[in-house]
Amino acid sequence: MAKQRVVVVGGGLAGLAATMKLAELGISVDCMSLTPVKRSHSVCAQGGINSVNELTRQQGDSEWLHFDDTVYGGDFLQHQPPVKEMAYWAPKIIDLMDRLGVPFNRTPEGFRDQRRFGGTLFKRTAFAGATTGQQLLYGLDEQVRRWHSAGAVEMYEGWDFLSPVIDEEGRCRGVIAQNLVTMEIRAFPADAVVLATGGCGLIYGRSTMSMACTGSAVSRAAQAGAKYANAEFIQVHPTAIPGADKLRLMSESARGEGGRVWVPRKPHDPRDPKQIPEAERYYFLEERYPKYGNLVPRDIATREIFDVCVNDGLSVEADRQCVYLDLTHISREELDRKLGGILHIYEKFQGVDPREYPMKIFPAVHYSMGGLWADYERTADGGLKLGSPRNHQTHIPGLYAIGECDYQYHGANRLGANSLLSCIFTGLIVAPGIENMFKSLKDSASDEKFSSLLRGQRAVKQLEHDNLLKREGGRENPYVIHQELGDVMTKAATVVRRNEQLTAAIEKVNELAERVENCSLSDTGNWTNQNVVFTKALRDMFPVAKAILKGALARDECRGAHYKPAFDMPGIDATDPAEKHRQAEAWCDAFEEKNRKWLKTTIATIDKSGEPSLSYEDVDTSLIPPRPRLYGLVGAEIIEKVWKERQAKQAASADGPNGVAAKTTVGAGAS
Repeated sequence: MAKQRVVVVGGGLAGLAATMKLAELGISVDCMSLTPVKRSHSVCAQGGINSVNELTRQQGDSEWLHFDDTVYGGDFLQHQPPVKEMAYWAPKIIDLMDRLGVPFNRTPEGFRDQRRFGGTLFKRTAFAGATTGQQLLYGLDEQVRRWHSAGAVEMYEGWDFLSPVIDEEGRCRGVIAQNLVTMEIRAFPADAVVLATGGCGLIYGRSTMSMACTGSAVSRAAQAGAKYANAEFIQVHPTAIPGADKLRLMSESARGEGGRVWVPRKPHDPRDPKQIPEAERYYFLEERYPKYGNLVPRDIATREIFDVCVNDGLSVEADRQCVYLDLTHISREELDRKLGGILHIYEKFQGVDPREYPMKIFPAVHYSMGGLWADYERTADGGLKLGSPRNHQTHIPGLYAIGECDYQYHGANRLGANSLLSCIFTGLIVAPGIENMFKSLKDSASDEKFSSLLRGQRAVKQLEHDNLLKREGGRENPYVIHQELGDVMTKAATVVRRNEQLTAAIEKVNELAERVENCSLSDTGNWTNQNVVFTKALRDMFPVAKAILKGALARDECRGAHYKPAFDMPGIDATDPAEKHRQAEAWCDAFEEKNRKWLKTTIATIDKSGEPSLSYEDVDTSLIPPRPRLYGLVGAEIIEKVWKERQAKQAASADGPNGVAAKTTVGAGAS
């Protein structure tokens, strides 16, 4: 049998972490990236990476609280064992990256500095200025290049993943990919394939994500038989720089370092913001959420900014929705030391120095909490069984998903600075599972018996490519269709969602999906033809777009980033104690009913025509029972009191004769 080999698709943090760890285990790796590795989208992550450390422990923090903050912030939609394992591995990961030379900011005493991010009350976020993602990426890239020099890793930068190669038994045996310069289509045999291809922000036209983040890779995997989970959960970041070409992130680190969000109390106040007195400024996040202030979770901050601008009419500008993000009360020296990278971005594109004038920002599509369904194997204590071949394997044996393109870690809303952590963590843990899977694999994709399979599936993709180039008489422009798709998705499936808009959007997207098959190409050449590459990606955006819309339409509730005003649960408005208690009981009844119906993973199965059908899977909440998410809700105190009383009664009734609570049934992924 030939030596076993892995193809890692994606050169961001997750892909590089997996490549490094596989190479350390003595496994040969082909690392494939759509862009040059150092331009992978991870480079755009700015604010930091979460981990408990000794300083936060002295303040009362712990890995368990990091775990609790993550599932609470995600509205309990995550299977809890993977999240628990990630939180407990976080300190080790930070130590690893420190040893690899990542230049984390330091305190005057020499300890790693930490900042606060949204959804937590602890300074848990380590950072390297405002270019943390870039520094982490460069640290891992250096290690991968070392293994490349040693002959353990082959690098394929500028290659587009077209499809997995699936044998008659349904096992993944490699990938078909295309060189973006020569346009060569080639089969890569592999005994395991790891997808680390990021999010799907380009489906929305403009987002904070790179132009390479089309979601086409996961769509192609889903069309080949992998399942797509929780597609409807798309994070809209509360603070981005509005732009005509794209939307640029203004990191949560700006608020973590003391940035304040406000609007003038007078609509569209024309005065210089520095001339508006404090009494005439509306610091709405601080007033509405005194406990968390400007660092409420992203879904809540986003809705509040939207509400203030759209519903209250308090936008800073009359012809453009935006609020102020103010750093001017912080010294220039501190801003340059901790936030220099993002301040430079704002100054470059807006022509205004944010050290002197408040920034104008508005929410923008940012992150995909959903992604390819991936399995796991849990231990008796509720963590992950490390080294299990099931960890991060999709429904297709031998095909794995890690990083942003898997769905496991963030639930209905991602906490800031957990993305970099989840990318590195998933990359590291997938490798030993693959190593152990190889021990039971009786053949290799490089064996002669698979050569005809690889040649045949390569030929299929070559024919599709040639037919697209030769298409004549097409009346549609792919870039116009993409713009229309982005407009539809942005209007129907971002901050506020309504069933009538979602229904209309599905009809429009179906129409666009038909039109895209009638596109003509302005470039029919066979050298660096970006026109054909984009058109292929556009076609594959539609299955994911449909999954997002159908999932959002079906889910009649509010949970994290998925917000439908028609199903919102308002707070308690009574003043009489008895009535307050009655309303709180009714609120908790409604909350329990909502969870019985909707505390489930949405799973989209995409057929050969690109049409998704939905099913649902129970979520493993056996470690931390779901509880109401009460950030700033009116009447939160009485609701929390009633809820705790209910939980205490349930715990007492569940106790066995020896006072030990009965085991809770867990969902998929349990061993």
